[in-house]
Amino acid sequence: MKVKSIFWVLLILVSGKIQGQWTRDFPDGDTAKYSLLINPFIRIESTEAIDAMYNFEFEKAHSHFHYLQLQYPWHPLPYLLKGLNYWWQIVPDYNNTSCDEAFLAYMDTTRLLAKNIRDKYNEIEGAFFLAAAYAFEGRLHSERRNYRKAALASGKSLKYLKDCRGHETYSPELLFGDALFNYYAEWIRDEYPLLRPLMAFFPKGDKKLGIRQLLDVTRNAFYSRTEARFYLMRILSSGEDKNLREALRVGKILHQNYPDNPYFHRYYARLLYQSGKYTDARNKSLEILQRINSGMTGYEANSGRYACFFLGHYSEVSRNYEEAKKYYKMGLKYAEEAKATKKGYYFYSLLHLGKIAKKEGHKEVAREYFKRVKKAARRSHLTHKQAREELKKI
Repeated sequence: MKVKSIFWVLLILVSGKIQGQWTRDFPDGDTAKYSLLINPFIRIESTEAIDAMYNFEFEKAHSHFHYLQLQYPWHPLPYLLKGLNYWWQIVPDYNNTSCDEAFLAYMDTTRLLAKNIRDKYNEIEGAFFLAAAYAFEGRLHSERRNYRKAALASGKSLKYLKDCRGHETYSPELLFGDALFNYYAEWIRDEYPLLRPLMAFFPKGDKKLGIRQLLDVTRNAFYSRTEARFYLMRILSSGEDKNLREALRVGKILHQNYPDNPYFHRYYARLLYQSGKYTDARNKSLEILQRINSGMTGYEANSGRYACFFLGHYSEVSRNYEEAKKYYKMGLKYAEEAKATKKGYYFYSLLHLGKIAKKEGHKEVAREYFKRVKKAARRSHLTHKQAREELKKI
């Protein structure tokens, strides 16, 4: 662990020790006192804070989670929730590394307290928090393209996940990790052949079972419900398990429940666009741009590049070429700002600008756009092929 991370963990623990009287160790009594995961009163106390977190009201959420930490400084739950409060500040733009140290420190603290719970008081609950903390840490390392650390964290998560299996009657939360493993263990084998030798060390999954389990979590869990919907929406929106109608239903629920969450906002706009609901996609995209301009929390260039492409294509289909060019060009600038010039919407924006220029009789301008597509996109990408074909026609 880095010196900076150690400092963070000590600071978190000292805060709990001084303000929450952590020195008295764990409360006396039976195991039920350590079972915050299934305590209905804790859920009531947590509801407002969790809703605030997913709706990007991070200061409000942190304040509530801190209150839980003062009440239960010996339990990993408040620390995991505080860590997730940082995690969701990262999600809209994974290039944002400003919250990494704090997030990883809260995962370390969660594990430290979860091990104590697991070894001395409640094996199932302790294992759940250990599995969760390692899983979220692995996810961050994966986004940072540090695959060795991601694999190590995932392996440790799986170790504790095994301890949770068969105990779903204790809490539906325990099913969440199993659902993700079942789906992604097979998904990685299918999508990343180069990682198959590494996956040989992991048990096989079952994608269909994973989806059914995620649906079960969305219906019955409390802490994991929104995370399960988040993954379900992503899974059902693409690939061989694609079910746009169901993905749109889940996306709509997430956006309606948390209207100020920029990730849910832009993903819902994307699902509307993919489903052919172009007018609705246009309206949601205009909302996104308006929120970026007003400086709303979490609304930044990454959301802007999505919104601009949908608006550009809507305008192009409507034969409003000036409006289309405006949004496509705006989308290119957002993509450059977000360091997303190797993403599909960047390639397609260039391609469509070339096609519009060709329609307007500006062959040299069109040629330059098609050349830019060839330079930016991989040769195997569809836009690269289309750009080559367009250049032959000019």
